[in-house]
Amino acid sequence: MTWQPFYAGHGNPPATAEDRVPLPAAPPWREFPRRPLHRQFVPPAGLVEAVNAALALRRPLLLTGPAGSGKSTVIEQVAAELDLGTVLRWHITSRSGLADALYRYDALGRIHAQRLQGAAGGDDIAPFLRLGPLGTALLPAGRPRALLIDEIDKSDLDLPSDLLDVLERGEFEIPELARYGTDVVAVREWQGDEHHDVHRGRVQCTEFPFIVMTSNGERDFPAAFLRRCVRFTMPLPTPETLLRIVEAHMGADTAGAPEAGRLVRAFLDRLGAGESLAVDQLLNAVHLLSGTDAPDEARRRAVEELILRELSHA
Repeated sequence: MTWQPFYAGHGNPPATAEDRVPLPAAPPWREFPRRPLHRQFVPPAGLVEAVNAALALRRPLLLTGPAGSGKSTVIEQVAAELDLGTVLRWHITSRSGLADALYRYDALGRIHAQRLQGAAGGDDIAPFLRLGPLGTALLPAGRPRALLIDEIDKSDLDLPSDLLDVLERGEFEIPELARYGTDVVAVREWQGDEHHDVHRGRVQCTEFPFIVMTSNGERDFPAAFLRRCVRFTMPLPTPETLLRIVEAHMGADTAGAPEAGRLVRAFLDRLGAGESLAVDQLLNAVHLLSGTDAPDEARRRAVEELILRELSHA
């Protein structure tokens, strides 16, 4: 990118449309709709073996590492390369529970519809049920589905233990359908409008899904949970790895520029000193500072300090 001061800080609008300052094109990783990043991801040493072990053993892959280390991008690359379909995503918060990840039931909506329609309107439960991301991943399929369980260390303390039975058995029951008068109900899947027939309230996988769980390493997990996972810790990146990432996103010319090399070295020095930084911050800095008309030294330092701020501080 060529650095330009688009905003001058004077607050005066342009006199005509022709006087408007043209804004730059967004960097590739900030274009919308979002583009898949499976081609740009560069797996670190050891990750390919961990993925293949998880696939062969039909076990979840637990990835630990700092924010921005590419943990959540791994599954996009695996799903694209192995044709596992659209990645299902379950982003964990402190309020996340297993039940919502399996299915959602709008009981109040169903009661309201019954009151509006009366007895003559029937009682169709299907419109008020929807499978969650984990429930959709466990549907019978010819190939495993890909499921990302993101930031599982942010969950309630009980969630990893609650997952054990589902991860071991590969099935679950929807009690509302088990009690329902119709044996087969078409339930809508997560992330779309496709429906799948559920027989007597039971969902049972035929191919255990490829599950990637990410953790920032902020908590410990029960041993019973860990032994059911293949575990991999994302290593500190090397200069070669970072330059390959820059090249994958911005091309060989940018990756070979002296400013990109300098930023990579500075980034790694700060990581080695124990600072918390993310690779996408490095990409942002390279994008802004490695153009043909980079800012003067004082402004360059100000921009670099702004973009590469340590993540453990506000």
